[in-house]
Amino acid sequence: MQIGILQTGHAPDALRAAHGDYPDMFVRLLEGHGLEFRTWPVLDMAFPPSVHAAEGWLITGSRFAAYEDHAFIHPLEEFIRQAHAEGVPLVGICFGHQIIAQALGGRVEKFAGGWSVGPRDYRIEDRDYRLNAWHQDQVVIPPAGAETVGSTPGCAHAALIYGDRAFTVQPHPEFAPAFERGLIEERGPGVVPEDALAEARARLDLPTDSAAMAGRIARFFTERR
Repeated sequence: MQIGILQTGHAPDALRAAHGDYPDMFVRLLEGHGLEFRTWPVLDMAFPPSVHAAEGWLITGSRFAAYEDHAFIHPLEEFIRQAHAEGVPLVGICFGHQIIAQALGGRVEKFAGGWSVGPRDYRIEDRDYRLNAWHQDQVVIPPAGAETVGSTPGCAHAALIYGDRAFTVQPHPEFAPAFERGLIEERGPGVVPEDALAEARARLDLPTDSAAMAGRIARFFTERR
C-alpha cells in the first residue's frame, strides 16, 4: 500500500543531519508494516496531482499553526476535504491532527493552559499510550462526524476518528527520545516556559509506546474501520 506523506514542516536544521526530516521519521516509525511512501512537500506548494495519487495520506507536524495565513493552508484544507469525501484514508499527527479537524469544520486554538512537551500519558481507544508531545495549539471543537477517542487533562481531544476515513492524534509517535531532547535544547529555550522544559527533561528516559501507535496507524490504513 502506498502512503503519500504531506510534509507541512521541517525538523530544525541543527537536528536534521542526525535524525532526518519529518518524512524520514515516519518512514522509520512505520517500517515493517507493508507500507511504501512518497513525500509531497506541500509547505512548498508541491501538491499531489490528485487525492488518488496514493492509497492513503499522512499529514506531518509543523511549526506553523493551522489557523495562520500561509499559502499552503487553504489548498491543503481543500485536499483534505476532497480526500475525505472520496474515502481516501487520512492520518494526521499534531499539526496534521489539527488541520484535518479545521478543514472539516472543527476549531483549533492556542491552549490557554500552555505547552505540552515531552513524554505524556494518553488514553486512546481504551488503552494507555505514552508518547512524546510538542504543542501548544490543539483542537478545541471537533468537527461533526469526528469521535474523540483520546484525551488527557490538558488536551480534551488528543485523538479523533472519523469512521473509516481519518484517524488523527495530537502527540508525536514519530519523535524518538533523542530527537525530543534535541527539540527541548534547540527549539525550546525562549519559546517554551522553562518549568515545562524542566518537567519534560525529567521524563525523557521513560519508555514510550511509539511502536504500538505505529501498529495502530498501519492497521487503520490497511484494515480501515
